[in-house]
Amino acid sequence: MIEPSEVAKHNSADSCWVVLYGKVYDVTNFLENHPGGSAAILALAGKDATEEYDTIHPSGLLEEYLDPKACLGVLSASAPEAAEPTRISSQSASKEASEETPLSSLLNLAEIEQAAKRKLSPKGWAYYSSATDDSITKIHNNLIYRSILPRPRVFIDCRECDLSTRFLGLKLGLPIYISPAAMARLAHPQGEAGIAAACRKFGAMQLISHNASMTTQQIVANAHPDQIFGWQLYCLKDVKRSEKRIAEINSIKEIKFICLTLDAPFPGKREIEERQKMEELRAAGAVLSPQVWGTDASLTWERTLNWLRMHTSLPIVLKGIQTYEDAILAAKHAPQVRGIVLSNHGGRALDTVSTPVHVLLEIRRFCPEVFDRLDVIVDGGIQRGTDVVKALALGAKAVGIGRAALYGLAAGGQSGVERTLQILADETATAMRLLGVQHVDQLSLQHVNTRLVDSQISDSESSMLNAESVEGAFPARAKF
Repeated sequence: MIEPSEVAKHNSADSCWVVLYGKVYDVTNFLENHPGGSAAILALAGKDATEEYDTIHPSGLLEEYLDPKACLGVLSASAPEAAEPTRISSQSASKEASEETPLSSLLNLAEIEQAAKRKLSPKGWAYYSSATDDSITKIHNNLIYRSILPRPRVFIDCRECDLSTRFLGLKLGLPIYISPAAMARLAHPQGEAGIAAACRKFGAMQLISHNASMTTQQIVANAHPDQIFGWQLYCLKDVKRSEKRIAEINSIKEIKFICLTLDAPFPGKREIEERQKMEELRAAGAVLSPQVWGTDASLTWERTLNWLRMHTSLPIVLKGIQTYEDAILAAKHAPQVRGIVLSNHGGRALDTVSTPVHVLLEIRRFCPEVFDRLDVIVDGGIQRGTDVVKALALGAKAVGIGRAALYGLAAGGQSGVERTLQILADETATAMRLLGVQHVDQLSLQHVNTRLVDSQISDSESSMLNAESVEGAFPARAKF
């Protein structure tokens, strides 16, 4: 039995104890291996972390990550009872319910975001909305679409509109997928399973986050037989743990591919989130210390892909391609690599970098053969159906939404995510009809004017890619 006063003494990076489900754990040695960074644990050092932990972590994670010796004992029964939650009178609850905005009245993703902001905790809002430094990339991810002009064609029968498409040969009901985004239960208790249920209704693809707040089995438990899931892999410093996770994913038939994340080898400086964590640390009386991370920043093309080939036969999709040079290198690793995600991590890694639209245009200009070798999808900045059709016209197979799905979840659980997807699906269909397009695969360069953006694209070949390396990627191409 351990007294609460003793637990409270261990609130620093040198000696970090937390209480979880009535047991006391020494997590000092785990701080540098925590995928979410050490600050998240230090904010709760010396305290009962059960409520915070349970909201964002899947069951069974304690047993997977902590050595049994980390459990020091049981919190003494002399610990004061947890404060009763604030009770809302039935009259107040009724008034609050009546004032809540119906999901059906939310007409666009911006309104869903505002509804989510009213419901999210300060911690949840800080985590979901934050971006690196001045958030320039996050903002520009969306603004760039406004510089691309649609080119509608007329005298075309557009009574029918088919939004289905294919990725890695798999049929998707929508050209809109859910990007991997962690800790969905910060938004709503239904978490990632609520997002999966919404995707089931639309036949939409979902990429499950490596740091999901539910187990993969829980997320896919009620999936439709034809529902498509991918799983996001962050390579950890603890290689054996990564290999164990991959082995588990290999056994889940609903997972059709692994999405290896490359656009965040080291976390960016997300000031909104950092400020929130600092406030939590100060409020908890914890000692501020340098942040450490559990992800591996030493990945390389040959070594990492060879290692991955040894541990899975699932198709590999590389997430975080941000230049045409890396798109070419990815194509050289086909067919092990089957697809790429043009992404800058939602503006949460390096600020002021190019947007996925810029990279699409670079590939179009310098190495269009990539589209024949790999399935290319994009994420970041999608707010409207017109954004969707512009990306598809430039060569993307599908576009991903991350924050938008989480905001929908916060606004109304599964129904909120369904409303998010419905809005985007309707807007996309409308845009296609007005462009004179019946099927997603009919969208092409003829439907967009990119002149305002073309000037922002590199106008020369990269010195790192000489003629020989290009010929190696595309043997049939005589000239770059």
